[in-house]
Amino acid sequence: MKKTLLAVLTILLFSYSAFSQTNSAKGTIADLSANAKLHNATISVLNAKDSTLYKFTRATPDGNFSFGQMKNGSFILLVTYPEYADFVNKFTLDSANKSIDFKVIDMKTKAKLLNEVIIKGQAAAIKIKGDTTEFNAAAYKIQPNDRVEDLLKKFPGVTVDAQGKITAQGKTVEKVLVDGEEFFGDDPTLVTKNLRADMVDKVQLFEKASDQAAFTGVDDGEKKQTLNIVLKDDKKQGYFGKVDAGYGTDDFYQIQAMINKFKNKEKIAAYFTSSNTGKTGLDWNDADRFGASSNMEMTDDGMIFFTTGGDELDGGGRYWGEGIPTAHNGGIHYENKWKNDKHSLNTNYKAGSLNVKTDKNTINQNNLIGGLIVTTSDDNRESDLFRQKLDATYNVKLDTSANLKVVIDGTLKNTELESTFGSESRRGDQSLINTSERTTANKGRQQLFNWSALYTKKLKKVGRNFSINLSQNYSKNNTDGNLYSNNNFYDDAGSFVRKEEIDQLNDNDVVLNKLAANLTYTEPLSKFLSLVASYGISLSSNDAHRKTYDRGLSGNYDQLNTTFSNNFQSDQLINQVGAIFNYKKGKTVINFGTKTSFVNFDQVEQYSNQTFNRNFINWLPQAMYQYKFSAQKSFTFRYNGSTTQPTVNQLQPVRTNDDPLNLPEGNPLLKPAYNNRFNIRYNTYKVISSQNFYISANGGFVNNAIVSSNVTDLEGRTIYKSVNLEDATPANYSTYIGFSRKLKFLFDINAGVELSSNGSTNYNYVFDNTTNLTQLNKTNSINFGPSLNLSKYGENNNFYLSFGPRYQSQVASLQKNLSNQGWGYSGYFDAQLKLPKKIRFSLNSEYTYQPSTQSFDNNFERLIINATLTKAFFKQETLKFSISANDMLDENKGFNRYASGSSIIQTTYNNIGQYFMFSLIWDFNKMGVGAPKTN
Repeated sequence: MKKTLLAVLTILLFSYSAFSQTNSAKGTIADLSANAKLHNATISVLNAKDSTLYKFTRATPDGNFSFGQMKNGSFILLVTYPEYADFVNKFTLDSANKSIDFKVIDMKTKAKLLNEVIIKGQAAAIKIKGDTTEFNAAAYKIQPNDRVEDLLKKFPGVTVDAQGKITAQGKTVEKVLVDGEEFFGDDPTLVTKNLRADMVDKVQLFEKASDQAAFTGVDDGEKKQTLNIVLKDDKKQGYFGKVDAGYGTDDFYQIQAMINKFKNKEKIAAYFTSSNTGKTGLDWNDADRFGASSNMEMTDDGMIFFTTGGDELDGGGRYWGEGIPTAHNGGIHYENKWKNDKHSLNTNYKAGSLNVKTDKNTINQNNLIGGLIVTTSDDNRESDLFRQKLDATYNVKLDTSANLKVVIDGTLKNTELESTFGSESRRGDQSLINTSERTTANKGRQQLFNWSALYTKKLKKVGRNFSINLSQNYSKNNTDGNLYSNNNFYDDAGSFVRKEEIDQLNDNDVVLNKLAANLTYTEPLSKFLSLVASYGISLSSNDAHRKTYDRGLSGNYDQLNTTFSNNFQSDQLINQVGAIFNYKKGKTVINFGTKTSFVNFDQVEQYSNQTFNRNFINWLPQAMYQYKFSAQKSFTFRYNGSTTQPTVNQLQPVRTNDDPLNLPEGNPLLKPAYNNRFNIRYNTYKVISSQNFYISANGGFVNNAIVSSNVTDLEGRTIYKSVNLEDATPANYSTYIGFSRKLKFLFDINAGVELSSNGSTNYNYVFDNTTNLTQLNKTNSINFGPSLNLSKYGENNNFYLSFGPRYQSQVASLQKNLSNQGWGYSGYFDAQLKLPKKIRFSLNSEYTYQPSTQSFDNNFERLIINATLTKAFFKQETLKFSISANDMLDENKGFNRYASGSSIIQTTYNNIGQYFMFSLIWDFNKMGVGAPKTN
């Protein structure tokens, strides 16, 4: 027994001795030149093998730090502090070296590094802080007078297309902020194309939460992919600008001018653009702000509203590359903060016009049970839009715990459209079934006014707060126009049967007024758990009046057509309650809960004297789990459930005959559909090796989905009716995986691999009069493709290459032997070469190939090559002269293939083609004038 006790004591003493001699590291962080200890400096210990984070701490008020109980191995010490260069040092701990004392680490300011080169380490190109990816602008080489757009192209996982649309880590960037504030409101391209890259300190990429979620700290699912451009402190004083004017062959031209004046926190900017080269200056994320026609719809929480349905201005008032545009736009921006940042104002005024001439050809393969109908159509249209918009955001900090934010905006818009449409439909045996000729001329006027006020208050107990949000949305739309349609119908043998002629005048007036209030209260239940309770009420009043007149014997449009006229009046009251629990401890964040809406909806159709009353309950559950492995690695999972209410157009449709061959029919027995949405995200970044890995996956399925039931008669006319799907479950998904790393053995080339895919399974019922059968059609759509990316951005020469195969498939179960599927290719190349005498040559090209398929017997291949030769003058290269060639091979043809219901569709359209242009560019920059000097 004594021997046993002695052995145990020996083991314990040995263990204590071993434990007491564990490895350690310590030191002091200071700026010896300023005789200052750097309190709260960030000290990280990384595993040297893979640059993953091992330990982390902050310096004490005396600048000291220490790590205990460290394992044996090779490590990297990384020290960071604002305005100081990063300190990096490798060290090893083993049986011979159990502790290390770094003594005093003398940090150097970034400004001093211009005169001294006494530093170990390098600036980290990317830092990942939870859901925020931060790019250090100093780690990327730029050229004189480069813009923010040029800087963004150098970031791994970020792409910028020809229209300035930004995609980051597989998601479209919806907002671009400057120092956390909006710059020209809803037009991000005015930031990326005009702000200078040398003014940028860092760029932060994150999903911006709503004001409510940002205040409570609880995710409400409303997020927008956002870039925040953080400017250098010494670049916030002075003025800068740019003037770019060019004229080319075939009367192509472009003029761009912008001037900015910054004075501390006050920013003033103005811009003007005019061109017919596709540079419209209009926002690429402005779809819901342009519209004229109207349909009544219902949101997930039961809110009735009138959708614009687009205004026939090529995707809602923007230029997407279809047709030939002419655009004139201008605007003024002002923002400021005063009284110790207690007050802030951000306001914008913008005016713009857009004219687009489009020539589009469409082939529609409508799959039926007993065969198919192929419709070939040509649509020639010219559209005009003129818009003015004024918006302002005012923030005031009432005290240390209360804040008030007021937002107002107003829009006036006029639209015009003239269209000539012709189509020809044939059966599968090529026999003619119908032809149609249609001309339309519409004018629209729209007035929008919105305001909201958000009051937030933090109470004495930490974590306890409440907020009140009041808002009003008012819109008034009027459209009127003429429709002339001439339709001919043929029998099975292709012989003429009858003719149908329509000559009408349409007048639409829609007024919407919505008042809403929402109260949110947050209560901490424990140190780690909190509850967010909410109550909201909203009242909507809607009036939609459509009048259709036939041409009378007098030649005037004075015969009211009651079949295609209506007068909807509706009132809606919504009461919503919600409870969301939020758990946050260490590296884990969890929230879950639900909102419930009680909706009362009353509607009257005056012409037919029909009433529509409905009461229902909507459930909106949500859940989120996030785990942060380290500052550079995190995993997030989200789930959202919601209902989709039938639109009023589906329940009691507004009868329109804009297309006499495609007619809607209502179904008052429709029930709501239920959506389940999932999102998974994982990202990691290794500092030393510049290795980045990102994966995002979105998916969902719909129970009791609302689908279309189509009846195609013997004359080729299709009647559409919405029904609930009970026999199947539609689903959709999208994934993005990106990996990039700098290859030091290959001249420091950045190499990356991306894999993106998306797909959906949709259903619709098809009834065929020739067989008197109804059958469920299933359409599978898949778009899949890997790509290899290679890039290098040096001081003189840059290049970026992306290329890979792409698989596209649309298969309808009714006609599987006539599907659209096959492998194609796509690629993009961009390069800049610096030549002697301040001459630069740039080249970019885009390649697309899609093969012929069972549905379409034509291949599509397009190679677009653009080149520019630029000569710079003066020391700072402030004046440039350039010669550019657009679409040198003259192959810029528009092309698209997609599936809709049981139809597979191919469109081709005209685009801006070949031209040559001479341009003069003047950059002026007086930033830093009067700014405080940095020591």
